[in-house]
Amino acid sequence: MNAADFVALLPLITISATAVAVMIAIAIRRNHKVSIVIALAGVVAALASLSLAASAAPRQVTSLLVLDSYSRLYMAVLLGATGFVFLFAYDYLKRRQERPEEFYLLVLLATIGAMILVVCRNFTSFFLGLELLSVALYSLICYVRTQSASIEAGIKYLILAASSSAVLLFGLALIYGESGSMELSQFATVMTRTSGLTNTAPLLMGLMLVLTGVGFKLAVVPFQLWAPDVYEGAPLPVTAFISTVSKAGMFAFLLRWFHVHGVEVAGAPGLVLTIIAIASMLTGNLLALLQTNVKRILAFSSIAHMGYFLVALLAGGPFGAPAATYYLIAYAATILAAFGLMTILSGPRDEAASINDYRGLFWKRPLLAGAFTTTLLSLAGIPLTAGFLGKFYVVAAGASQSRWVLLFTLVVSSTIGLFYYLRIIVALYSQPEAPNLLAEPSTLPLPLPATLALAILTALILLLGVYPAPVWNAIIAVTRDLG
Repeated sequence: MNAADFVALLPLITISATAVAVMIAIAIRRNHKVSIVIALAGVVAALASLSLAASAAPRQVTSLLVLDSYSRLYMAVLLGATGFVFLFAYDYLKRRQERPEEFYLLVLLATIGAMILVVCRNFTSFFLGLELLSVALYSLICYVRTQSASIEAGIKYLILAASSSAVLLFGLALIYGESGSMELSQFATVMTRTSGLTNTAPLLMGLMLVLTGVGFKLAVVPFQLWAPDVYEGAPLPVTAFISTVSKAGMFAFLLRWFHVHGVEVAGAPGLVLTIIAIASMLTGNLLALLQTNVKRILAFSSIAHMGYFLVALLAGGPFGAPAATYYLIAYAATILAAFGLMTILSGPRDEAASINDYRGLFWKRPLLAGAFTTTLLSLAGIPLTAGFLGKFYVVAAGASQSRWVLLFTLVVSSTIGLFYYLRIIVALYSQPEAPNLLAEPSTLPLPLPATLALAILTALILLLGVYPAPVWNAIIAVTRDLG
């Protein structure tokens, strides 16, 4: 590896060194504050190193990794989300009888795995990044060992994730056996082929098995069964991490894979993904109507949102990748704010998860109620929020490619989704019927780091909703040469 390769890889090297530093600090002496300071400093240093890495980009490092403007944008999103997760997690872990230091080490390792997904251009590096991400998540989901629901969620995720990895690996074996290559670029023509499928049957079979593994990580229908149980059982900071960093890394990989050479997805893969997108949008929103637990509502909501992402992915064209990327950034900021607020309001023993826990919040903590309302309106796609413009760009991308069935489903399912978001909002502004976790005068004071993080995210949601031009122009620039 020469000097230019080293500079291009600085963000990955910095985060890896940070994980080692946290591990050494834990071995010397356990100290929660020291661990989070090292972890946050590493994230900030990695973000700063992105500008240095730009001087050596675009650059291919071996046949496994490619460092370009697209990967730098997504790495910035992943690192920013990780930093917010750390801020929300600090007081959450401080209030619980757990050793908190290893949490930051595991999150850093999972972030490295997600970053590898962003920069990979080969199925070999893709699988290595995916497994590094998954193995860290196994422990993070059941990190609060005193809660049986957390242990149960961790075991479920372990079994299902291991099974999906086996299916994915078998698909990769079929691909390699048929083509003799693991390069993503080798499969652009197969992913967009509409005829001559007989000669590519083994390749298509392998691709479908790979899509099964990818679908599990994104929690799209019919691979979504783990999502509500894992979201509910995992600690709130971990749920925030899964819904943002884990899914963003996988979606960045999927976007790069499918948009090689800028052609639209067609043929059998396109048909399969269209069915998955439609089923995800409808299933996620319909099942969310039946829930009373906010974590489960947001879990089913995330299934629907992955369907919206797939609409932009399938649209392709000049606006497909930019629309998907903008929606991802808007969704990440919004869902981080939602789970962060839930983390702030959770007590030392129980999490604020039920809708009834938020009844009357406005009368006790109006600013927090306003922030939560903003996040819910953004998830619903109401104007003046980031979620609205995200959906607008997705609809524009789909309309430009005449994806009318997908767009009709998106509009119908989004309308259904309004109901369960409004249920939570109504609870926020209702009079509390009885004393509950959030209405008690003795509620713990708001933690400063998490509150500042929530304020920043809420401002970002509104800023992206009223002034999207800088972010949109930057996304157009970095996705123009996606491949």
